[in-house]
Amino acid sequence: MKTFWKTGEPYVLVTGSALAIILVMSLTLVGVVMTNGLGYFWPQALVRFEMKDGSAVLGQITQQEKNPISGIRRLQMKIGNRDVFGQDFRWIDEKDIASRTQPADAVLLERREHGNYFGYLQGVTAEGLNLSAAAPYDKLQQALKLVAAKLDATGKIKRQMSDLNSTAERIRLKLLKLEYGGKKKNASEIGELTATREKTMSEFSRLNEQATATQADIGRVTARFSDVSGGGKDIPLVEIVALQRPNSMSFFAKCGAYLERVRELLLDDPRESNTEGGLFPAIFGTVMMVLLMSVFSLPFGVIAAIYLREYARDGLMTRMVRIAVNNLAGVPSIVYGVFGLGFFVYGIGGSIDSLFFPERLPTPTFGTGGILWSSLTLALLTVPVVIVATEESLASIPKGIREGSLALGATKFQTLTRNLLPMATPGIMTGLILSMARAAGEVAPLMIVGVVKLAPTLPFDSNYPFFHMDRKFMHLGFHIYDVGFQSPNVEAAKPMVYVTTMLLLAIVIVASSVAIYLRNRMRGKYTTSTF
Repeated sequence: MKTFWKTGEPYVLVTGSALAIILVMSLTLVGVVMTNGLGYFWPQALVRFEMKDGSAVLGQITQQEKNPISGIRRLQMKIGNRDVFGQDFRWIDEKDIASRTQPADAVLLERREHGNYFGYLQGVTAEGLNLSAAAPYDKLQQALKLVAAKLDATGKIKRQMSDLNSTAERIRLKLLKLEYGGKKKNASEIGELTATREKTMSEFSRLNEQATATQADIGRVTARFSDVSGGGKDIPLVEIVALQRPNSMSFFAKCGAYLERVRELLLDDPRESNTEGGLFPAIFGTVMMVLLMSVFSLPFGVIAAIYLREYARDGLMTRMVRIAVNNLAGVPSIVYGVFGLGFFVYGIGGSIDSLFFPERLPTPTFGTGGILWSSLTLALLTVPVVIVATEESLASIPKGIREGSLALGATKFQTLTRNLLPMATPGIMTGLILSMARAAGEVAPLMIVGVVKLAPTLPFDSNYPFFHMDRKFMHLGFHIYDVGFQSPNVEAAKPMVYVTTMLLLAIVIVASSVAIYLRNRMRGKYTTSTF
């Protein structure tokens, strides 16, 4: 028995078992997230329950369990119609159900406000629209297409208004700068810019009146619905995002609706306090922040590791620096957020405003949270990981390679750039992978230095200077926190939490997979028989 323990086999079994348990737990977590996230988009049947007390309930079954008080099986129903019933969900005991049906004419409306509406179509008031369809549902579908076309036209007008607004804002900032330099000195230029801005704002007002008139026109197109209790409601078609009759949809129709929901999630903006709609701004902000963080952390981390390993003498100061780097990797992320707020935002950002944008004060430009300061804060948080991984990779290169290169007449810098760094690239990529994975999931420091619940504009757009590093941004990690813990309707927000978590995991996995692929290619290219 002593010989068995001395061989180390028990320790191998224990570590292998621990790894297997961790893998099972990780795969279970991913499976739960994907099951709840992917299932959210599938059109579910609308079930109508006739209750024994004479009332009726129409909705989607979201959960089944035993009542913890009575022990009787009960159903959780998403009944929608929040503006009518005052709630989105309701629990029903199975013993109170007299019968259940799935009416083919039951309609599901996804609205811009007040959540979903479940009911029955009564008719369409299509004022100003020429409709050829006779059946109420076909008539509604045709009216929705015509309204969508007018909304697209209005969207084009709003994009023109956005460009004009950006132009007017740039002119306003130029005027502030000229006035700050002296009104008398720049009087002629101020007059020209003022006239140009007035012309731009006049065009903006004209387009705004045109868009308002178009919206008022299509706002008069309504459809009349009745809920399960018999109450009627007129809903403007402009408020309807999607229309479905899930009980009469074929499998392929449901697949089409599913893909449309996925497209909406990836490309549209959020609505209903981020519990509905798309996640494009959050996806864009997360990816852009991780890329900027990598651009900042990788060079500084590699340079610091090169100095510590190849140039610094092994003394007290070098050992203290290494200890500090290792300790920095364990500092709580919120501490980095407080440091970023004080050093980057108020320190550097405030100084930049004083030097380059004094005419805009007291309104800050860079002296407030933004994606630039968020990326730099996370770069500080992750740079110790890059330093340690790069230094270990350089240390693993055999000493003979250095000596052989120097013996052949190469300088130390040439040895470093042409031999050592290429061979250390796989280790550097490992550090980058670890830093990207950590940065993508960090939320606490971002809440202090730039992330917001809803960003009206992206950090990158078609307006000069294209990259707006001073803008705030949305992040998937903060979106999970906001929807999961700050939403007034937790049950309605729960599916979006799973969906956002799934997207964040997908971004981390894709980014890490690309980096791992590049690392493996580099490892195969630079590995020698010496290793």
